[in-house]
Amino acid sequence: MTTQHHPVDHELVEAAAHVARTRCRGDNHTMAAAARARDGRIVTAVNAYHFTGGPCAELVVIGAAAAQGAYELDTIVAVGDRDRGIVPPCGRCRQVLLDYFPTLKVIVGDGDLVRALPVAELLPESYVWADHRLDAD
Repeated sequence: MTTQHHPVDHELVEAAAHVARTRCRGDNHTMAAAARARDGRIVTAVNAYHFTGGPCAELVVIGAAAAQGAYELDTIVAVGDRDRGIVPPCGRCRQVLLDYFPTLKVIVGDGDLVRALPVAELLPESYVWADHRLDAD
């Protein structure tokens, strides 16, 4: 597998970091995500932590984007509260992001190692849900 790097969308990283600094409070909201829609808009969201399992910020941003009519996302990033910086998506989020947006770029890394990678690069030998769906003919 060849890793393909894309330019890092620093405006997107700053948008997520701003939301993490200003909107994440307490234990219920500890992560912020920002996604750039194909039309250029930036959509932000925070996670909704709960001991029973709650949606990660990346999943909340998918819903927030859809609520705003943005169904095609180009790039996404998640940032932790308390200046934790960029946090890579968990396994569940990687799979959902791949299934919803197979061409999505995900910003990962820290410091000089920040980079934007295709979501498929984060799931080598991945299961692609769309490839295994039965046609509803």
